[in-house]
Amino acid sequence: MAEQLILDLPVRQALGRDAFFVSPSNAVAMATLDAVDNWPSGKLVLVGPEGAGKTHMAHVWASDHGAVIVPGDTLDDANIPALAARRFVVVEDADRLSTLPDPRRAEEALFHLHNLTLAEGGRLLLTAQSAPNHWTLGLPDLASRMQGTTVARIEAPDDMLLTAMLVKQFDDRQIAVPGTLIPWLVKRMERSAEAARRLVETLDDAALRSGKPISRSLAAQFFPKDD
Repeated sequence: MAEQLILDLPVRQALGRDAFFVSPSNAVAMATLDAVDNWPSGKLVLVGPEGAGKTHMAHVWASDHGAVIVPGDTLDDANIPALAARRFVVVEDADRLSTLPDPRRAEEALFHLHNLTLAEGGRLLLTAQSAPNHWTLGLPDLASRMQGTTVARIEAPDDMLLTAMLVKQFDDRQIAVPGTLIPWLVKRMERSAEAARRLVETLDDAALRSGKPISRSLAAQFFPKDD
């Protein structure tokens, strides 16, 4: 039988507060973001592994405060005074500046954004996969300021959060699955946010290719046989 025609449909990622699931894994980090008036020196680094929900949390915070979100890899070309004038700023993937073609320029941009934003009485939120003391920064003044920044950490996902992540991933792809499937997947899958994303992508692709809906029997082919 010929394989089904694969249509490259866009994934509609929901990033509002109503689509964010709070569990013991992320509750402390979310509460810290919400307590913006208590951030020491007006800045915070949100740390967690890839796919853990940092971007979603940053968008929730940005929506609440009218903040501007800046990818870290665009800082070297950004209008830093204009960004700082917004007073509430998010820099995503701030730990990856050393991988850019001109890391020194990007670090200097972040250094000035940090100083100008806080001088305006604003708030600076940065996201990263690791705490600032593990970043590779060549600019000593920036390194000292980042290492002096409070860290809010997203912990490894528990069953509740993995369940919510799978539900959201399926919902973003507009896929309906049997109610019994997700608990079955949670019991067997790798326990990480990135694994949840990859698993849903894999199941979606397999369903499209086979012309069959996502089911436990389809999912079982991606897991070792169990009792």
